[in-house]
Amino acid sequence: MRTHRREEPGPGQESVWDYPRPPALVSSTRRVVVAAPRGPVADTTAAYRVLETSHPPTWYLPPSDVVAGALTPSSAASTWCEWKGAATYWDVFGVPAAAWSYEQPTSGFEPIAGYLAFSPAALRCVVDGEAVRPQPGGFYAGWITDDVVGPFKGGPGTWGW
Repeated sequence: MRTHRREEPGPGQESVWDYPRPPALVSSTRRVVVAAPRGPVADTTAAYRVLETSHPPTWYLPPSDVVAGALTPSSAASTWCEWKGAATYWDVFGVPAAAWSYEQPTSGFEPIAGYLAFSPAALRCVVDGEAVRPQPGGFYAGWITDDVVGPFKGGPGTWGW
């Protein structure tokens, strides 16, 4: 098994290795903007972050702050999260399964019922003016910004963490 070294956070930074397991749900007033090739998708200052050990945050935005008509039900099969329950996938202006929600989340995650998470690998996601970098590996969809340090689970050699 490959070992990892926790990066020491600097001023104003968080280490994903300080995030809890099971994950925490934390509200945020930071400005979060999502865009697709066809135009704006969402803009909010009322998001939630899910913080889980070894993962950059996943952001969930209220459906009221998503552009009308941006989402259509996806043909992607539902997946199961051990913490949040069954995920429903959404196509975003034709980009397949670029968003997901938990319509009936498990205990502790009720505040994000119906909220939307967006894939930064498929869409342009921005937090307070900073472009988000996608979590490596393509399986998880955490949002990497300069205020979050790793190393992050998801890339080659990290599955055993």
